Amino acid sequence: MANLYSIFRKELRSYFTSPIAYVIISIFLVLSGYFFYTNLIYFVLWGGADVTAGLWQFLFHDMRLFLLLMVPLITMRLFAEEKKLGTIELIATYPIRDIEILFGKFLACLAMLVLMLALAFLYPALLYPIHSFNIAPVLAGYLGLFLLGCAFISCGMLVSSLTENQIVSAMVTFGLLLLFWFVSWNEAAASPMVSQILLRVSLFDRFYHFARGVIDTKDLVFYFLFTGFFLFLTLRSLESRRWRGLR
Repeated sequence: MANLYSIFRKELRSYFTSPIAYVIISIFLVLSGYFFYTNLIYFVLWGGADVTAGLWQFLFHDMRLFLLLMVPLITMRLFAEEKKLGTIELIATYPIRDIEILFGKFLACLAMLVLMLALAFLYPALLYPIHSFNIAPVLAGYLGLFLLGCAFISCGMLVSSLTENQIVSAMVTFGLLLLFWFVSWNEAAASPMVSQILLRVSLFDRFYHFARGVIDTKDLVFYFLFTGFFLFLTLRSLESRRWRGLR
């Protein structure tokens, strides 16, 4: 646990001792705030007062796109930078297991994600005193964003472990996440059976229930398994250094 905490603290410090964390969080909050304001104006003028069924669904769908843009920037340096600088081999000389390195970095990314979502919770908190609403569907939406962010982070970590270039890591991660978004779009080109399979592996289709304020156990299990699978692949990627004679 001590090694894991050391890796976590090191990674989290590296975010906040550079402009990375501040720029990413600021962009996320500015974009989320802008779309919260514009969506609110739209529903006040045209959509009536049903903010639970309308405003929050629109906002959560917008915020998932912002996570798609921001998470690759958070994960791109995790392993790629250390591989480029050669510090990944230096870390390997210490009595630290690969799984501790993996989860230390993963938890640092989760801390960034939680901070972003916690700050974005300011928007419903500001609206509630003016127009009270059922908070449970909003919490379900934020839970969905958290689980979606976890899945994004696990994808980004795998890609970062496979390259030494941060830009390549960010672009490949972005492309991979886009693939999981578009995978179920062209349903007419596939048979009904294939379409059902594609819908089951689509990260974004699974998010719709959360955006509507519904927590489905199947969706929870899917996100946990998806994140765990990509973390497992990342761990195998780290352990492959032994096969290449780096240990």
